[in-house]
Amino acid sequence: MSNDLAGVWEVALSDGVHRIEFEHGTTTGKRVIYIDGKEILRRDWMFKLVGKETFTVGKSDAKATINIDAVSGFAYEYTLEINGKSLKKYMENRSKVTSTWVLNLDGIDCRVVLEKDTMDVWCNGQNIETAVSVTLMSFLYFCHVLFLF
Repeated sequence: MSNDLAGVWEVALSDGVHRIEFEHGTTTGKRVIYIDGKEILRRDWMFKLVGKETFTVGKSDAKATINIDAVSGFAYEYTLEINGKSLKKYMENRSKVTSTWVLNLDGIDCRVVLEKDTMDVWCNGQNIETAVSVTLMSFLYFCHVLFLF
């Protein structure tokens, strides 16, 4: 990565927390997007310095858009949208439709996400097969039977 880092965001999805980094070379016109340290988009010699870049993030292919707006002179503002909502609104909505727990099982950190609308369970980025009863959900993870009530 270069000195042109313009924005960094952390986005919590069911499959994990993803770090999005955006480089914007205002003199070279370069735009580079990294997700979790991996370059996923590069555009060189962009003559229009404002605009947007759209890409997907996570196993669910959530639509992400970085908006580049001029605020004054050669100053720019960078905002991230996920599935058409500002990152703040997206995270507020997400906290209503998911529950997340971080457990330590045998010394291994385990991030468990329950999607309330689909009843899908994710554990450390993997969609886990579950058994559902009226008030109880269980799944097996590293020789541990875990229950969600």
